[in-house]
Amino acid sequence: MTPSSGKKERLYIFDTTLRDGAQTQGVDFSVEDKRQIARALDQLGVDYIEGGWPGANPTDTAFFGERPQLKHARFTAFGMTKRAGRSAANDPSLAQVLDANADAVCLVGKTSVYQVQVALEISLEENLDNIARSMEAVAAKKREPLFDAEHFFDGYKADPDYALACIRAAHEAGAKWIVLCDTNGGSMPEDVYRVVSEVKSKLPGAALGIHAHNDTEQAVAVSLAAVRAGVRQVQGTLNGLGERCGNANLCSLLPNLMLKEPFASQFETGLSKDNLTQLTHVSRLLDEILNRAPGRYAAYVGSSAFTHKGGLHVSAVAKNPQTYEHVPPESVGNKRSMPVSSQAGKSNIIAAVVDALMSRDGEQPDPARLLQDVKRREFEGYSYDDAAASFELLALRQQKKLPAYFTVDRFSVTVESVRDSGGDLASRAHAVVDMTVAGKTIRNTGGGNGPVNALDAALRMDLGKYSSYLADLRLVDYKVRILTSGTEAVTRVTVESADGKGNRWSTVGVSENIVDASFEALTDSIIYKLYRDGAQV
Repeated sequence: MTPSSGKKERLYIFDTTLRDGAQTQGVDFSVEDKRQIARALDQLGVDYIEGGWPGANPTDTAFFGERPQLKHARFTAFGMTKRAGRSAANDPSLAQVLDANADAVCLVGKTSVYQVQVALEISLEENLDNIARSMEAVAAKKREPLFDAEHFFDGYKADPDYALACIRAAHEAGAKWIVLCDTNGGSMPEDVYRVVSEVKSKLPGAALGIHAHNDTEQAVAVSLAAVRAGVRQVQGTLNGLGERCGNANLCSLLPNLMLKEPFASQFETGLSKDNLTQLTHVSRLLDEILNRAPGRYAAYVGSSAFTHKGGLHVSAVAKNPQTYEHVPPESVGNKRSMPVSSQAGKSNIIAAVVDALMSRDGEQPDPARLLQDVKRREFEGYSYDDAAASFELLALRQQKKLPAYFTVDRFSVTVESVRDSGGDLASRAHAVVDMTVAGKTIRNTGGGNGPVNALDAALRMDLGKYSSYLADLRLVDYKVRILTSGTEAVTRVTVESADGKGNRWSTVGVSENIVDASFEALTDSIIYKLYRDGAQV
């Protein structure tokens, strides 16, 4: 697959999340994780999905053993060029890659004199032969050959003739793409632009790609500079996953290429504008699979990317969103947020109310009164910046429109420490919650590793006719902040919850007692889910 001609030049998107991303500290994909991510990437519209290294580990081998069904992307296997001293046919490691059920094969090879002599400990000529013979072997297997030119930019700066000789050997042996790799992530965008421009002039027939690492926080900028200089394949990972500081982040690269000039008018990708609106969903799906919180401040897809807090900013955005938004949030599947805080004006309140769709019957709450309540409560220690669900409940209560799903009559928590058989003290918490649900008195008990865990278990153990609504509810984050010093300090607790539909929301509680603050936040979380899911009293 080579770049097509037309009014706009075609850029090809090559995703390496399933290989480079798997090298991220703390990331360990299962086979099913890989299948789910591959399907999401295919639906997004990327051109290549690199599945991993067949034969390198059991997970990748199993993944290629039953490849995912893709409708658009070319499924790609990764490996390295053959070892010196043996033929491509007699290299067991390369054989497993060549025999994998894949559409394309990307092989990495050294292009730096230093790396060849010190890391491989072979002659420069042997390395050139390894590259050429390996590309020929891929072509012979009827797979699309790609060459990943490892350490290319450092190698080119030290010895441009040899670095060029390496990629020329790959090109002449049949490589369809020559991917220039900034392996240690240390190159500056202007250096990459210069080097790519020189390579393009010296090897004009080669289709070039870029594979940038993010060790200087410039992988996206390096990739964009490479595109301006002539590369037509861009590699990266979802959410910038990757070894050390990660790889070029496709969640930033894709909208930059599709929405920003000069790229938007000069190039096209395999993604449509409708595809791009899936970007935030795919980004958060990956985080959900990895069981980690999405990056709030991530460009384009972060929950704060289109958040406006200051009252003056909100007023301006209300009149003209472009004042403080460089692209419409919906273009990447995100949404505008106007959190309520003590710094807010009426615009924040109105925007938050409208966004929450609380005026279903046409009657809006009084913004001035709400603003007054918010500022008073934030003076007491509450914060609605990170607790939009609690703000919505505050407005509903002010309107007297929040259904009384249940009433907590009393609760208690005890923590007991008992010395175990090993001589260590082990703590266990036990909670009791008495509540009234639909006129019926219910006593719930629950245990846990601590008082909050025990309270959470007790609250949700039995909620009568509402229990089915809580089946997929789970607590995903719990944060405590001490607001004043001393033994009578005021404590603010923020709880983040999630459900099986991918929804996340945060609630807040404040008290001199950390257990009371936690209980308030936990209770609000349950009430919010019941309200949002349409539970009837």
